[in-house]
Amino acid sequence: MESYWPQGYKTGRRPLVTVLDKLIVKDLLTTLVSVWVVIVVIIVSRKFIKILELAIDGQVANETLLTILGLKTIVASVTFLPAALFMSVLMVLGRMYRDQEMSAISSAGGGSATIYRSVFLLVFPLGVLASLLSLYVSPWAAEKMELIIQKDGESADVRGITAGRFSEYSQGELVFYVETIGADKVMHKVFVQHRQHGIPSIINADSAIIKDMPDGRFVVFRNGRRIQGQPGTLNYVIEAFVDYGVRMEDKVAAFAFPREAVASQVLWQSALARDVAELQRRWTVPVGMMLLSFLAVPLAQISPRGGVYGNMLVGFLIYFSYGNLASVSQSWVTTAVIPPWLGLMGVNVLLLLTGVVLLARLYGWQWLFLKITEKVAR
Repeated sequence: MESYWPQGYKTGRRPLVTVLDKLIVKDLLTTLVSVWVVIVVIIVSRKFIKILELAIDGQVANETLLTILGLKTIVASVTFLPAALFMSVLMVLGRMYRDQEMSAISSAGGGSATIYRSVFLLVFPLGVLASLLSLYVSPWAAEKMELIIQKDGESADVRGITAGRFSEYSQGELVFYVETIGADKVMHKVFVQHRQHGIPSIINADSAIIKDMPDGRFVVFRNGRRIQGQPGTLNYVIEAFVDYGVRMEDKVAAFAFPREAVASQVLWQSALARDVAELQRRWTVPVGMMLLSFLAVPLAQISPRGGVYGNMLVGFLIYFSYGNLASVSQSWVTTAVIPPWLGLMGVNVLLLLTGVVLLARLYGWQWLFLKITEKVAR
């Protein structure tokens, strides 16, 4: 039985998105979401432990923990999007090789261009989205997180007070002990040791409460005694009071945003090497997604008995090598060891050449040369 193709089977009209495109895109998207969630949860959990330690020490307010967790999730999601996409392409195409689906596609006349078409129908929109996330959303989240941590640090002297244990602040200059804390946040049976103008004092009070007043934040003690004086001398001041307020000193410290929290608009206008390097790092996210996806198509080819994860180890080695080289390149640009254009292009061109070598190994150098000459001739 013969089929007649008046214009050739490659030049005939076909739908913009084929059934194969939909199948591969759906599998890629499902796998990407699963892998992405697992990676982000692992990374954010490890980083959030440090924030919990700060909260236990009173350096971060309990009310802002969920906000910081959300902001860290945004930053980590953008950072590890290329890794999740790379692994997803390897897993989906590796499964298709194992299940002989690639053989069926080849038998129907589909080649590497068919697979690349399906893969990049998802990768291109994700690359545009990743550009916006990396250039604008991630710096915004990092900036908000730094502001919250800074604000919490300024009022850390009265945070983290727990009933039944001693709480130490300001490197031992202030020590609190509270027997109980009511639902209205009133502290009962309070013991405080602190220094006022270099002179230690001890306060015992029936209750205390923290109040924010126009002049600052105060701890107001009620019904107690205050003893002030230097140990080893007989010069003591003993006072009984009904109400006694202690003003908490505001912490004014120099604060500088890390490069990750600086807006991209500021980096565009800066000629400093560290700003250029940070801007290049942000562009690495969408560019890395494109190049890693290009490389993953020939890398995913495995033997029928190789299993879904046949080339995952090689993929991990390539990704970590790429990530480390990108970090080293950014460091070299920052220290002016290499010019900015080499830092932007060097590692990415190396990854592109790696993908070309893998593609030539899969189909042969002659096939690759013919494809390139066809494209140039057009």
